[in-house]
Amino acid sequence: MTHYGKVAQAAVSAASLLAEHYKEEGGRRLNSREIAENRKLSQAIVAKVLTTLSQTGLVNGAPGPGGGYWLARPPKEITLNDIITPFERLDTTLMCPFGEDWCGTGPHCPLHNQFVQFRQQMSDFLQQTTLAQFQKTPGPVLN
Repeated sequence: MTHYGKVAQAAVSAASLLAEHYKEEGGRRLNSREIAENRKLSQAIVAKVLTTLSQTGLVNGAPGPGGGYWLARPPKEITLNDIITPFERLDTTLMCPFGEDWCGTGPHCPLHNQFVQFRQQMSDFLQQTTLAQFQKTPGPVLN
C-alpha cells in the first residue's frame, strides 16, 4: 500500500473500516476482533493501533459488551496523514542515496529532483486524502 511500516498500514486499514461503517447519527461500533478478522490483521496490532488512535482523538472507544470503536469525527475531517503520523516519524530531510558529498553539500545528484517530486506527491496525497474516500465502498457485512 505505502512505503510506511506495517503498524501504520494497519492503522489506515482499521480506520478505513470504521469509515465504511460511519454514520452521522452513530454508526456501528466495531471491536478489535471484528476489525482484525475483516482486514486479515493480527488482533494485537489492531488493538494497539486503536488505542493509539483513541489517544490522538481520531477514534472513540467504549469497553465491555456492546462496546467497540468508532470515528471521533466525520471521515471527511480525518486525513491519511492524521492516521499515519502517530506511527511514523515523518522525516523532512532527504538523505541522498549517493552519499553525503552530493545533495546539500555539493551539486544535486542525478535523482534529486525526482526524489523531491515523489516526496511532495506523497505528502500531498496523505494530506488531501480523507477517510471519506472509504465511504464510497459498501462495507462488508459484519455479524
